[in-house]
Amino acid sequence: MLTSLKNPLVKEIRKLHQSKGRKERQLFLLEGTHILEEACHKSYPLLTVCCTPEWQERHQFLWELLSQKAQRIELVSERVLKSLTTTVNPDGIIAIAPQKSKNSVKIASLGIALDKLQDPGNFGTIIRTATATDVDGLWLSADSVDLYHPKVVRASAGVWFKLPMAISENLKAEVLKLQNQGLQIVATVPNSTINYWQIDLRKPTLIILGNEGSGISQDLLELADYSVKIPLGNEVESLNVAVCTAVILYEVQRQRQSQSN
Repeated sequence: MLTSLKNPLVKEIRKLHQSKGRKERQLFLLEGTHILEEACHKSYPLLTVCCTPEWQERHQFLWELLSQKAQRIELVSERVLKSLTTTVNPDGIIAIAPQKSKNSVKIASLGIALDKLQDPGNFGTIIRTATATDVDGLWLSADSVDLYHPKVVRASAGVWFKLPMAISENLKAEVLKLQNQGLQIVATVPNSTINYWQIDLRKPTLIILGNEGSGISQDLLELADYSVKIPLGNEVESLNVAVCTAVILYEVQRQRQSQSN
C-alpha cells in the first residue's frame, strides 16, 4: 500500500491537477465511484486506479472490474488519496485515464457550440443537460475551459463519457460547415427582439452560447440565422449560461414532442 506523499506515482498524479500537466501528458483524472462506474460502463480505457482499503471493502464488485480493466491498480492510504484528488471530501477512489482525440463530432438534428466558455462547473452542467435532452454533439472553442478539467468531469455527473464532444481551433469554420449542411444557427444574445420560443426549433438546429461575461464573438453572431433572448424580469441582468442552455434545450424538446403527438 502506498503511504508516502513522495512516491513518484503520487507526484505524477498531482501534476494532473493543472491544465499544463494534463496537456503535456495527455492524461486526466477520474474522481469518485460514480464516474468510475460510468467509465467502466462505456469501456473507457484506464491506466492507473488508486483507492483506499476502506473503499475496496465497500465496492468489491467494482474493485474486481477495475482490476481487470486498468493497467495498474494500487491501494493507498487515506492521506495519500486526499492528496491525489481535487475534491474536499473524496469518496476513496481516483483514476488516471488517457485523453482521446476530440477533433470531430457529427451533428444531424441538434447541436451546441460553446464560444470561450470559462467556468468548468457551467460546462459540466451543460454536458449533463445536453445529454438529457438528446443533443447529438457539442463543439467547444479551443480557448474555452479545459474539456478534461476535473471539475468539468465531476459536474457532468458521469455523463461526460456519453456526449460526443470536439474541440475546435476555428469554431467559425465548424459552424459554417453545419450551416451549409442545413442546420439553422441560433445564437443567444441579451438584446435580441426575438424570444427563444418564437422560432421553429423543430428544424435541425445548432445553438451557440458564449462567454459568461463577453458573450458570443462577433464573427459567430454574423453567421446566426436567428439571435434570440431569454426575457428577464425584475431588473435581472442575466442568467447563468448553464441555465440558459437548459431553458432553450427543453424548449427544443417541447416543440419536437408537440410535433410528434
